[in-house]
Amino acid sequence: MLLTDMIKDVNLTKELKHYFGFDKFKGDQEAIIRNLLAGNDTFVLMPTGGGKSLCYQLPSLIMEGTAIVISPLIALMKNQVDVINGISEDGSIAHYLNSSLNKAAITQVMNDVRTGKTKLLYVAPESLNKEENVGFLRTVKISFYAIDEAHCISEWGHDFRPEYRNIRPTINKIGNAPVIALTATATDKVRSDIKKSLGITDAREFKSSFNRPNLYYEIRPKTNDIDRQIIMFIRQHAGKSGIIYCLARKKVEELAAVLQANDIKAAPYHAGLDSATRSQTQDDFLMERLDVIVATIAFGMGIDKPDVRFVIHYDIPKSLEGYYQETGRAGRDGGEGLCITFYSNKDLQKLEKIMDGKSVAEQDIGRQLLQETAAYAESSVCRRKMLLHYFGEEYDENNCHNCDNCLHPKEKKEARNALLIVLNAVKAVKENFRTDYVIDLVKGRGTDDIVSHKHNELDEFGSGEDEDDKIWNPVIRQAIIAGYLKKDVENYGLLKLTATGKRFIKHPVSFMIVEDKNFKSDYDEERHDSAAAALDQELYAMLRDLRKRMAAKLGIPPYVIFQDISLEQMATMYPVNMQELQNIQGVGAGKAKRYGTEFCKLIQQHCKENDIERPEELRVRTVAKKSMLKVKIIQSIDRQIALDDIANAQNIDFSDLLTEIEAIVYSGTKLNIDYFLDEVMDDERVEDIYDYFHDSVTDNIDTAMEELGGDYTEDEIRLVRIKFLSEMAN
Repeated sequence: MLLTDMIKDVNLTKELKHYFGFDKFKGDQEAIIRNLLAGNDTFVLMPTGGGKSLCYQLPSLIMEGTAIVISPLIALMKNQVDVINGISEDGSIAHYLNSSLNKAAITQVMNDVRTGKTKLLYVAPESLNKEENVGFLRTVKISFYAIDEAHCISEWGHDFRPEYRNIRPTINKIGNAPVIALTATATDKVRSDIKKSLGITDAREFKSSFNRPNLYYEIRPKTNDIDRQIIMFIRQHAGKSGIIYCLARKKVEELAAVLQANDIKAAPYHAGLDSATRSQTQDDFLMERLDVIVATIAFGMGIDKPDVRFVIHYDIPKSLEGYYQETGRAGRDGGEGLCITFYSNKDLQKLEKIMDGKSVAEQDIGRQLLQETAAYAESSVCRRKMLLHYFGEEYDENNCHNCDNCLHPKEKKEARNALLIVLNAVKAVKENFRTDYVIDLVKGRGTDDIVSHKHNELDEFGSGEDEDDKIWNPVIRQAIIAGYLKKDVENYGLLKLTATGKRFIKHPVSFMIVEDKNFKSDYDEERHDSAAAALDQELYAMLRDLRKRMAAKLGIPPYVIFQDISLEQMATMYPVNMQELQNIQGVGAGKAKRYGTEFCKLIQQHCKENDIERPEELRVRTVAKKSMLKVKIIQSIDRQIALDDIANAQNIDFSDLLTEIEAIVYSGTKLNIDYFLDEVMDDERVEDIYDYFHDSVTDNIDTAMEELGGDYTEDEIRLVRIKFLSEMAN
């Protein structure tokens, strides 16, 4: 049957019901399928959850031959093959061809394709480009080529894969057939890049709205209690499915372990795990044996799980395309979808540093994408409005009622004068410079770049000196959204005046803006967390008093019982039993048992008298990242191995070994290092230092060295302090 006859005769709604059980198509699905059936190249831009897969799955079942689906991930292929085979009568009309198959399996797949049994063949671009596969596919009737996750073609996309650039040349070798390119995220620049690379510049475009009204967007400052916040969030949404994205594999493993330790059904997922483990994890998530997946961006592409209720970004994504696609995995069924992202300037700096080894062009693209992400995170404008604007879609509502900025709006301020200064500056430099250059110009910063262009001689140089420094970024970002300026993405992000902007220069009107949020960049650099901010000063004073009384009764210094940092956490988290007390820093089982009862009683009484609602986060259990090292150290000391030999065996400095041992004894574990002290120190020296700590009000090493008159080395003092704490505190 001719394709034209097929289009007239096929009842697509009937075929949809027969194969997939749906009564009607969503959005442009039917028009897309008919365009492909007519033999036309097709470009589909459809948000995650919009039903992209069906746009090539259904026509492949109708058309003669085998559809070649080029897909970037093995996990994605497996999931979609399972779905298609699940709806077919004989259960084997879809296959994948990739590196996970052995020789026998590859032969079976090829036989099924040759006999016409296979309607959909999923291949990775690397597999498609192999000579033996090109030779094989030349002998096969190809119905069409579907390029899924087509943004991987573009260097401006969030997941660029160089192999995707070879797809068109390979198609030319295999044999011509219609091409359908599909992606969930693509700016105008990425869209033109995809079509050009695939040789489908005349393809009919189908672009769906990017607005996902059911998704809630929130950016939180990333502080040192991030793990605790995440655990609390998951507990508040117990039993619901969620994905947590981290940039580094190591962090994926660590966070998954912390969640598991807190009785959350979670598992890690990243490309470093073997394929069997990844496959099992994926299946467990789909079958709801797992609630949470902690993953790198390798997870989630094409995963058909409609009821993911939350997506958390532990680290800020590298681009807004990546952010949009990953958050888009939440609420695909139209139900609740909570998208929480943790952001710190320090993470931004790390991402910029990662780009140092790349080419200048790649660095430039990467930094522009990062700047857009930072602008989104720091802005107080409606997040939905900013996202949609980035993808070339305007959102007319002033308040979406479903993002943190709209639910907690900042007060607007007049910025008419600041906008006029910016527009005049852009005009003065002939629309040839980026945001940071324009800001330097209006602030009167005589940078090398500005001086070399002689722009320090312009009237506009320093024209904004009297304005608040913090106003310029939000003015420019919100001027772009309002249509006074536009950013030429294809040309390094140069700022250009629009017709509206030019009119504003002649006839300025009111321009109200909201200032950016202030995200501190001290994450992990100093002790900075919500716990410290919430310290109960009254309880802290009572705990210190109890420690002092107990120390006097036992005849030991107060710090031997609990350090100040432990008391601070107790006065923040209100532990009332031994299990909760052991979640406090520096409190192990030994210390809790020996000293903890009185402290728990005091805290319980204080909470009762003051009607304090204790934070649920008390139940959060951490996983010691170096727990195996500590176990090895304890075992080695038990076997009386010399400490310097232990340090060598574990490949750490002697000073670092002492730090590990100190952590062990401070948390309440008793260690006997007398055998080592007998070898390296005279008894009298040990006794002098021991007596000092017994009478001292502090365990600080610098203070000890000063008080002891410089007669002892730091290592000697630390060794005797370990002996003292082990014997007196544990």
